Amino acid sequence: MHFVDAKGILTGSGGFCGINVYRGCSHGCIYCDSRSKCYRFTHPFEDIEVKQNAPELLDAALRSKRKKCMIGTGSMSDPYMHCEETLGLTRRCLEVILKNGFGVAVQTKSDRILRDIDLLSEINRTAKCVVQVTLTTYDDDLCSILEPNVCNTKRRIEVLEEMQKRGIPTVVWLTPILPFINDTAENITAILNECVRVGVKGIIDFGMGMTLREGDREYYYDALDRHFPGMKERYIKRYGNAYELPSPNAQELRGILRDICKTYGILSTPEECFGFMQEMPEKYPQISLFDV
Repeated sequence: MHFVDAKGILTGSGGFCGINVYRGCSHGCIYCDSRSKCYRFTHPFEDIEVKQNAPELLDAALRSKRKKCMIGTGSMSDPYMHCEETLGLTRRCLEVILKNGFGVAVQTKSDRILRDIDLLSEINRTAKCVVQVTLTTYDDDLCSILEPNVCNTKRRIEVLEEMQKRGIPTVVWLTPILPFINDTAENITAILNECVRVGVKGIIDFGMGMTLREGDREYYYDALDRHFPGMKERYIKRYGNAYELPSPNAQELRGILRDICKTYGILSTPEECFGFMQEMPEKYPQISLFDV
């Protein structure tokens, strides 16, 4: 872990902006696209870059914006990785978002987000909050291989339940689905049944498959050699150096997703889910600095 003073923190414009307090990740997910060389990391991926001045930069940026909007975080690096326990920078950024009357859409795999459920609830009351959780496999033993340094799927489902109790809408990222590994009807159905049970608002799927590119591919194939002997050769034979790797079962799995979401009124396309997450309510209660 190393600390930097960032020059800026807020990206995007208009109705949706994004922040990344950290750069790199300690979760160790074997498929992580953020390892790809196109993102031009100048330090080892596990050597987390900490933008120590992120809350101050965010406060200045939000105070200068004329129109309130949703602020997203977690697209590149999980805001609730291990170092957040002691640093608390994500929490401080949430306090800034609340103080300035903005909404937030948080994406994570970690149950550490429950520490901040008080702030998330208050943001949802005064503006809007959406919590996004990634679920890839219902099997906890497999989860410990695919995502070794973060809480298992059962615990993430408990996070979704706790958010539901507070009236905070949730979206599940059902991705990536790894060909020949977690791309079974049994796995997808089990995850979707839990999504129904805990009342998620939407489920994001990008075609029931995964992506690989330089940097990410090498790391993933090394993990396959360690945990699934012979699987790398199976991938190379079927996909070569393709960027998009759809599951051979993609059509069946997407049909299961579509049918369950239609039956229970769950948003089921990326366009629907992103539209919901990026939409800031037209009218929301105004708060003063003395209320927070």
